[in-house]
Amino acid sequence: MTTSSTEQISYPRSLPSIRERCQRVFSLAEQSQLEYWTLDLSQESRIIDFVCDLIARDYGTDYASIPPHGRWRHFVGDRVKPLLEAWNVEEGVDDLEKARRLVDLMVVSVLMDAGAGNEWKYQPKEGGEKIARSEGLAVGSLEMFEKGLCSGVEGQPSRVDAIGLSKITASQVSDAMQVSESNPMTGIEGRAQLLIRLADVLTSPANSSYFSQNGEQRPGHIIDYLLSHPTSQAVPSPVMGKKIAVKMETMWEIVVGGLSGVWPAARTKIDGVSLGDVWPVDCLKKQDKGEGEEFVSFHKLSQWLTYSLIEVMEKLLGWSFIGKEQMTGLPEYRNGGLLIDFNLLQPKIPALLESFSLPVPSSASEYPTLLEVPPLDPSHSAVVEMRAVTIIMLDRLADGIRKKLGVELTLPQVLEAGTWKAGREIAKKLRPQTGGPPFQYVAE
Repeated sequence: MTTSSTEQISYPRSLPSIRERCQRVFSLAEQSQLEYWTLDLSQESRIIDFVCDLIARDYGTDYASIPPHGRWRHFVGDRVKPLLEAWNVEEGVDDLEKARRLVDLMVVSVLMDAGAGNEWKYQPKEGGEKIARSEGLAVGSLEMFEKGLCSGVEGQPSRVDAIGLSKITASQVSDAMQVSESNPMTGIEGRAQLLIRLADVLTSPANSSYFSQNGEQRPGHIIDYLLSHPTSQAVPSPVMGKKIAVKMETMWEIVVGGLSGVWPAARTKIDGVSLGDVWPVDCLKKQDKGEGEEFVSFHKLSQWLTYSLIEVMEKLLGWSFIGKEQMTGLPEYRNGGLLIDFNLLQPKIPALLESFSLPVPSSASEYPTLLEVPPLDPSHSAVVEMRAVTIIMLDRLADGIRKKLGVELTLPQVLEAGTWKAGREIAKKLRPQTGGPPFQYVAE
């Protein structure tokens, strides 16, 4: 592999590439040069007002109580607290082991967190109302974890290891998620395969430094890797022992490198190397700035997982992460849908129809709605353009929200209390039957 191709591979897998490439697409949007969308920034203030109203409704002015965006939030009903309390009285479970266990749980739960469909719901063990979507998947994965489905050690259910994962079947996952003819879930086989692939990733010799300790392979051994890493800086603490500051590059290396083999091989490759959540886009390709310059990086799932893991280490161990500001907002359908539902992003219906080789009606009054356009694949330039604009707009909205409220909320706080929730609420208001996004998409 040449030096040039090595750089072409490493750069789009890096955190800095995300904002840089998305900004290129956003600049074209500002110049009305996108292929599939029109940008109307006059709607920006309406979104900021809507999000600020939600924050006021849910938090008042107690901004410090706003948690960061992460998988932890989806374990509704504060279900992590009883786990921690049970571990407090269990012999030999110190803070590091608690953190390992929660990392184990977060990794598996994030892998389970793909669209479940509009019909599926989960009945928690204590009864009560059934839970749908991400929260239902989170509670289901937590109860699966408690039962020891991912553990290979008898008598120690609250852990995830390569032995336990390697024995998992689609049937077990289906049963654990309460899937039936009357409670169908999309992608159950794919979820099981992700867990089985996680076993392969944990046992790969290339990843032994991240995940192996004393002959055991667990996601939670990330804790030990970071604790002993030469770039991790010791921070004096009178309260918590072994408190460290971790470089974001070190954390990202584990997620985008060590755990990348969990995801199905991406279609975007250079010299046979999968780049992950990185896609070419026509609007950049037309600029013809050289090989690889048409790729836009997102790494949405990797960032979602990273946000979730960081919270565990910050909360339980008091660790800090240097360079966390390199992380971006998440370009998924809630945040992107928010922009579309407020008409900040307006679809070019004729271009979308032509991309499917469909006839374009002669009158605009006869155009189909965006929801009537065929499902959009992740590789479609319309999706890449939308996601790139979403990344930059989330930064802009965060700045506008901070200015309006007069408080320095972090981007993860803005995502949690604001934009993601706003995307869900406006979707439910406009499409009460499904609460789904304003477009159809092909699930990966």
